Amino acid sequence: MTAARPEIPAELLALMAEVGPRWREDVPGHVRLMVERFSAVLREAPKQHAELRRDIAYGAHPRQRFDLFLPRQAAAPAPALLFVHGGAFVDGSRNRSDEIYANVLYCFAQHGIVGVNIGYRLAGDARYPEATRDVAAVVAWVRANGAALGIDPERLFLMGHSAGAAHTGSYAYDARHQPPGGPGLAGHIVVSGRVRADNRPDNPNARKVEAYYGSDNAIYDDVSPVSHVGAGSVPTFVAWSEFENPLIDVYCAELVYRLALAKGRTPPCLWLRGHNHTSIIGHLNTADTRLEQAILDFIRASA
Repeated sequence: MTAARPEIPAELLALMAEVGPRWREDVPGHVRLMVERFSAVLREAPKQHAELRRDIAYGAHPRQRFDLFLPRQAAAPAPALLFVHGGAFVDGSRNRSDEIYANVLYCFAQHGIVGVNIGYRLAGDARYPEATRDVAAVVAWVRANGAALGIDPERLFLMGHSAGAAHTGSYAYDARHQPPGGPGLAGHIVVSGRVRADNRPDNPNARKVEAYYGSDNAIYDDVSPVSHVGAGSVPTFVAWSEFENPLIDVYCAELVYRLALAKGRTPPCLWLRGHNHTSIIGHLNTADTRLEQAILDFIRASA
């Protein structure tokens, strides 16, 4: 780490402790609150470690763009982290605020890791599996162009948060969405991922799931990333928070179980005490390095 990180202020930690047990009572409102408060903290976070190249197009749709974070000091060829944001399938942006989700890529640029912040088409413009096809297109772009950027094509790590992990998971585990040679990934990182499709009554985002996958829940098991893991699945790291959107913790735990059953060993995972569904990603590039260090350990072990 080459520059001081901001601490999470005591008043924000107190707010997290207050909101966490009530998270499920108002998920959209609490998400907005955390984005606003962590954006303020992240304005003081270091960003000088990376050269930022914005709005690189990989398709015709306005959302088919990504931002590239090139570390100013990195051993070439360098690993790359391709990040896919959440938003319950119908919402969200790779730049949810001026700080989120760029904080994820600025954080890892400090460790010499090239960052790719991926935008993709949302429900309304695209139904399953189009967002996964967008992810696949960016992976292909990085593999084709990475050498000129100092990227090691054998060390590509795909990371998804929330609904973003539904799209990254479908690419990482489901051969129907991969090129003939496989996904071309060194690892998959799931953070608070909705890795199972459902429209259960206790899922407040059920209608948003239907907007992307359709309302016929008879297909949901087949389109869910957890249904496609196996002994040959790419190395995976799974993290989720103490206070999650309904069912996300359950499905992250299911992913860990299914991977463990298929591979005969438990994948690396982290349950992040005190954090919620949004702070778990919003706090990266602050002085709280628990998740950052676990991801770094995973990348170094998998590369």
